[in-house]
Amino acid sequence: MTGTVSRAAVLGSPIAHSLSPILHRAAYAELGLRDWRYDAIECDEDGLAGLLGTMGPEWAGLSLTMPLKRAVLPLLDTVSDLAVAVGGANTVVFGDGGARHGENTDVYGIVAALTEAGVSAPRGATILGGGATAASAIAALCELGLGGPGLGEITLVVRDPARAGETLRVAERLGVTVAVVPFDRGFGREPTGRIGTGELVISTLPSGAADHLAGEVAAALPDKGALFDVVYAPWPTPLAAAVLDRGLTVIGGFAMLLHQAVRQVELMTGRSEVPVEAMRAAGEAEITRRAG
Repeated sequence: MTGTVSRAAVLGSPIAHSLSPILHRAAYAELGLRDWRYDAIECDEDGLAGLLGTMGPEWAGLSLTMPLKRAVLPLLDTVSDLAVAVGGANTVVFGDGGARHGENTDVYGIVAALTEAGVSAPRGATILGGGATAASAIAALCELGLGGPGLGEITLVVRDPARAGETLRVAERLGVTVAVVPFDRGFGREPTGRIGTGELVISTLPSGAADHLAGEVAAALPDKGALFDVVYAPWPTPLAAAVLDRGLTVIGGFAMLLHQAVRQVELMTGRSEVPVEAMRAAGEAEITRRAG
């Protein structure tokens, strides 16, 4: 598209806080894509179809955040097998004639974040929360070898097990076995022992929602355990701080955000060499700026 502007954007509501423009623009600058533009657009479920209908041939792709990841599926022409299985697409790539293809790069982001931190083969895992990010976490753990017959156990800890149906259907589509327990039972205590031999806890809860669990989770993790907290600001969260105090591995949500964006840049631009470190530096600098 030399000589014309190629457009991409992140959609969601609320969207003003999104780091995606910082990450994608850093990649464009490093790649020399001077004719590429990346914006943040406020959009809720009701406005999504209409907005997509206004997008012409200059559009290369979209990043989607809540509440649009599931709402976009019926508006797409094709959807990757992974996005179908997880039940949500966080990425739209526009093809010939404006065809809309949906992908899920959240799973890639989780796997890359864990692997980068050396947590590539946990023997068991506990996921806090039962929403869309928890579904992506299940898929990521499946890629790391958990949840199948004879493999490490995945436990899903939710406020109301009766409302975890969609996430359990994701596990079923992936061929993964997941145990579900409510929050009102203590971590590591009999009879649930819900961390048990699990080496990894993944918190998919929003900022502040896991604060009261910090002591329990930190105490229940084994000596070589790890925490992945999808929150990235403010950082560290009380949960992350408690686990760090034990000298254990902690991965923050920025790592997931970074790597899912790296994969999006690959998909939207067609470039295979994406400047990860330039994107990381730009994102970390913006987080520091906002915190200050």
